[in-house]
Amino acid sequence: MSGVQHITVAPGDADQRVDRWLRRHFPQVTQGRIEKMCRKGELRVDGGRVKAATRLAAGQSVRVPPLPDPGAPPPAPAPEISQADARMIREAVIWRDSHILALNKPPGLAVQGGSGQRRHVDALAEALRFDADEAPRLVHRLDRDTSGVLLMARSRAVAAGLTAAFRAREARKIYWAAVAGVPQPRMGTISYGLVKAPGHGAKGEGEKMRCVHPGDIDATPGAKRATTDYAVIEALGKRAAWVALVPVTGRTHQLRAHMAELGHPIVGDGKYGGGGQENLGDGWGAQLGGEVSRKLHLHARSIALTHPVTGARLSITAPLPEHMRRTWSMLGWSEADAPPDPFEETA
Repeated sequence: MSGVQHITVAPGDADQRVDRWLRRHFPQVTQGRIEKMCRKGELRVDGGRVKAATRLAAGQSVRVPPLPDPGAPPPAPAPEISQADARMIREAVIWRDSHILALNKPPGLAVQGGSGQRRHVDALAEALRFDADEAPRLVHRLDRDTSGVLLMARSRAVAAGLTAAFRAREARKIYWAAVAGVPQPRMGTISYGLVKAPGHGAKGEGEKMRCVHPGDIDATPGAKRATTDYAVIEALGKRAAWVALVPVTGRTHQLRAHMAELGHPIVGDGKYGGGGQENLGDGWGAQLGGEVSRKLHLHARSIALTHPVTGARLSITAPLPEHMRRTWSMLGWSEADAPPDPFEETA
């Protein structure tokens, strides 16, 4: 077992996630161990606590707690990717060039591993290598139950460029959702802050984000500002609406929590639109009933940004998943009726 180490981040290692940086330097350490070190505050950067996804900057000092010796028994190898999973993830590719690929992520597939989560996009990345020298890298995330456009970088340099674009909010992301009720006005901006509310289980099960009035954000410990633009595309009387959503900020569960706070939860969202929903609103109840699927009706419809290598404007659109296509057909909505950017259409 090694002692505590303090390692300075080299210029070539800048903008990497701390968990990936650590595993390259100490391959004997498992991802689960890294997550635990972060939770306990044993792994620190410039003296501060970090999460596994925290990005490093050149010159920062990383405190590494005592680790198993390199000669210790190696962790169990990652499970091989089944032919079915390899085929599934390759069929999800909707755009690819030498630098970037885009998936239409299926609902129900996690982007990264978590507690007990072994089947996820990151674990299947090797099947997406194609002609590249390395497997593609994640540069942003979607919730497990959210479908739609997910970009991956095919090299470290491109990953840095895409990450910078997302961080600078240069990428325009438009989501589609079916919500209960019809938001009024039919176009607006939601500015409630978000703070993490603890779960009720022994391991934090049920953890969710709680909305905070804009005037109370600064006085609420842990609260972060969050902004969402929304526009109603079609409505079914007063019972349901097809909305476009733009997350101006990128907080955890932001779109789901914001729509529920308006009283118009996303269809199929039992976490934010169930019995614990605080603002009942006109759209109370995230289930429309009947033959409408109980799955989450939230889809990352498109991403537009400047290509970090070619400089060309890149716009990628993902078709709706099957359960949302059935709902759209049932409610008489057509993908072809929506403008590429509803906010420009009605401006």
